[in-house]
Amino acid sequence: MGKKDALTDCLKTYFGFDAFKGNQEAIIRSIMDGKDTFVLMPTGGGKSLCYQLPALLMNGTAIVISPLIALMKNQVDAMRNFSDEDGVAHFINSSLNKAAIDQVRADILSGKTKLLYVAPESLTKEENVEFLKQIPLSLFAVDEAHCISEWGHDFRPEYRRIRPLINEIGRAPIIALTATATPKVQHDIQKNLGMVDAAVFRSSFNRKNLYYEVRPKTSAVDKDIIRFIRANSGKSGIIYCLSRKKVEELAETLKVNGVNARPYHAGMDTASRSETQDAFLMEKIDVIVATIAFGMGIDKPDVRFVIHYDIPKSLEGYYQETGRSGRDDGEGQCITFYSNKDLQKLEKFMQGKPLAEQEIGKELLLETAAYAESSVCRRKLLLHYFGEEYTEENCGNCDNCLNPKKQVEAKELLCTVLETVIALKEKFKTDHVISVMLGKSTSEIVSYQHDELDVFGSGSDEEEKTWNAVIRQALISRYLDKDIENYGLLKVTPSGREFMKKPVSFKVTEDNEFDEVEEEAPIRGGASCAVDPGLYSMLKDLRKRMSKKLNLPPYVIFQDPSLEAMATTYPINMDELQNIPGVGAGKAKRYGEDFLSLIRRHVEENEIERPEDLRVRTVANKSKLKVSIIQAIDRKIALDDVAVTKGLEFGELLDEIEAIVYSGTKINVDYFLNEIMDPDHIDELMDYFKSSSSDSIQEALDELGREFSEEEVRLVRIKFLSEMGN
Repeated sequence: MGKKDALTDCLKTYFGFDAFKGNQEAIIRSIMDGKDTFVLMPTGGGKSLCYQLPALLMNGTAIVISPLIALMKNQVDAMRNFSDEDGVAHFINSSLNKAAIDQVRADILSGKTKLLYVAPESLTKEENVEFLKQIPLSLFAVDEAHCISEWGHDFRPEYRRIRPLINEIGRAPIIALTATATPKVQHDIQKNLGMVDAAVFRSSFNRKNLYYEVRPKTSAVDKDIIRFIRANSGKSGIIYCLSRKKVEELAETLKVNGVNARPYHAGMDTASRSETQDAFLMEKIDVIVATIAFGMGIDKPDVRFVIHYDIPKSLEGYYQETGRSGRDDGEGQCITFYSNKDLQKLEKFMQGKPLAEQEIGKELLLETAAYAESSVCRRKLLLHYFGEEYTEENCGNCDNCLNPKKQVEAKELLCTVLETVIALKEKFKTDHVISVMLGKSTSEIVSYQHDELDVFGSGSDEEEKTWNAVIRQALISRYLDKDIENYGLLKVTPSGREFMKKPVSFKVTEDNEFDEVEEEAPIRGGASCAVDPGLYSMLKDLRKRMSKKLNLPPYVIFQDPSLEAMATTYPINMDELQNIPGVGAGKAKRYGEDFLSLIRRHVEENEIERPEDLRVRTVANKSKLKVSIIQAIDRKIALDDVAVTKGLEFGELLDEIEAIVYSGTKINVDYFLNEIMDPDHIDELMDYFKSSSSDSIQEALDELGREFSEEEVRLVRIKFLSEMGN
């Protein structure tokens, strides 16, 4: 029986697979022949098998250096499942107590243990180094090797110490593995691990089954996400957010909208994190909302969508996170929400870091922005970033290819760009090159005397975004190159120089527009813009009848904007009604039933299909501020003192109190009113509001003359709304 068959037999025996995937077999042979081996393989390509199988077959113990405790636990459990001997795989990290570590050492010394997973921090401990020096080693595997490079998306300084430690522990072949590495990062890893002569195995980064899409991030982003999840109900998905706070908020919003979701971030305790991770793997929950701490080491093959709520800090991060979907080669939808504001936020986070790190961070962010804004095939852009050429004109599985934009001839524009880069002696980045072409006299340009060059202003008749698109697409077509070693300086390639001598057709598509979208206006002071004018006027009639019966002004029952919202989203039960802006639990209970039965009848009679997906329930806004204001008023603290302690102007405090009473919560401000106002004046204002058909402060001031201040009128209106309406 040949060597090949023997290896395939072992694959079947240990892992149950009939055949190797892609480069796996060649990689395994390389490491078993004692060669240093470098593996670049996308997420889901079967990287871990490349060191697990040789570790089982070779003499000694394999040391696997991995940055993540969750990943270690996961892989050790998986290895133990393949073997009848629990001691076959172990990990050493900060989560183990002394007794557990002693057990691990005993198993290793007895020769049972074939794989030992260690965190780089544990590897640096003197007692671990001393222990490992005594045992026969088969190989060293450095997983997530991009952590070595500060150009990688997850740089960890302790990874830089791995090579000296390996030298101290003892010689064995090294296999370094990563799922994301640009040519620059690959070079960095090999140099740092002292394996420049390693055999390199590079699999294609093209994941054909993944669909990529970038959407503008508007104030309705939560609504978009809920609509998407409802359209994909029952499927597993991950939503990545940058901050823990947003993770918590979004998970809560999804839950109240009937999505089986849970949060996951590094601020949670280990037990909760493990429980959430297991619940996701066991399909007890459908959606995880997480910071990027999640998913490393989650080997769930059927994640059907990955949503980025915030744009990631780098394309490596983006590729790795999107790569967690569709690992079984089935459907995988990767949806990203992008707004320029997010980039500015990310840049702010970098302030305070060393300057070199800020420069690198900014350059990585620019690449991400270019990816989001470009209207070129997303696959082409991603693969180009990872040093791989994609020759298809249309991949048929990204938003830009499914909705292609018109191409325009840009031969002349490219010539202008190439001439400018050369006039600047190939020593400047994109933004500087564009500023020179646009003729901007910035201090930097003047100090370099670039405003005196012939090319200065040579592109002033085009917009900045056009120049950005030309440069991005010239990079993909390899007329230009970016010197990554030097933070992205633009260089003209030999084909670029050829183009200048003899220009050929060069077509570009304009970038996508991501205009900033205004935030939704807060409730109050509505205009008639309800979707269903017939229902809106019926609701107004009902409110009028009710106000007569209860002897209350109509606005006390529900304000106009609340009625508009009802005539737009057709709430038919109490839960849905409480989701209408300006309707709190108290109001819904007191006045809601009549309105609901009217809406139900209207929906049935007119066979209306209710816009389910538009009615996104928000989490009850019991913000700390509102709660603490209510508590302060209960304790009868003077309102001007409340404003001072909360850091609010008095008018802002009244805004908050009005929001509380308008949504149906009862508040008693008599103690303060009686201190500052004459009882007759209070009665006069109360009578005014009882008889008025409007709650407008301005109308009250106009009618009552200069007798009252605006604050007094607002305070009495609060008393009135609270007593009469709540």
